[in-house]
Amino acid sequence: MSFSERLAGLMARPGQDNVPRDDVPWHLKYAGRAAGIVGGFFAVLFGLYNCLGILLGDVGCLVGGILQVLVGFAVLAIEAPCCFIFIDYVQQLAEWADQRPYWNRAAFYCVIALVPVFMCLGLGSLFGCGLVFLTGMLYGMMALGKKASLDDMRAAATSSAGASSSAEQGNNAHHPRMIV
Repeated sequence: MSFSERLAGLMARPGQDNVPRDDVPWHLKYAGRAAGIVGGFFAVLFGLYNCLGILLGDVGCLVGGILQVLVGFAVLAIEAPCCFIFIDYVQQLAEWADQRPYWNRAAFYCVIALVPVFMCLGLGSLFGCGLVFLTGMLYGMMALGKKASLDDMRAAATSSAGASSSAEQGNNAHHPRMIV
């Protein structure tokens, strides 16, 4: 594959889904991708800052900072593979991640964002990994899908209210209350 074909493939990717997902609003798709790119960048930046904790003899912050840099690179590789255009496997990883359901990406981002925070609790790790966690939450909202229409919600509420009241009446008939 030539460089121009690879570049054209990368530039066409953000607006197109490999798996059609009609129920996700466009602004949520772009918010998730933007939060992932910004979160990945700040995770790398603040991860490097946390690595400076070794100057104070804090090995936990060094390990947490290294993990936070890896988290940032992982998020950037999935959300913005154009940043790693010369690494062949990043594009394949990004395409594979795009084909997975949204809840997989949400769970992955939320789990990997927590580990550096537990290793080194500080503002750098909270902010950098917090943005990655926010990205996971946005993908979790995408996994939930579109909200039902008002008529559907009213119908579901009336049917569940009628079913629960009849179940309560049936339970009260079998178990009379004792009066003391």
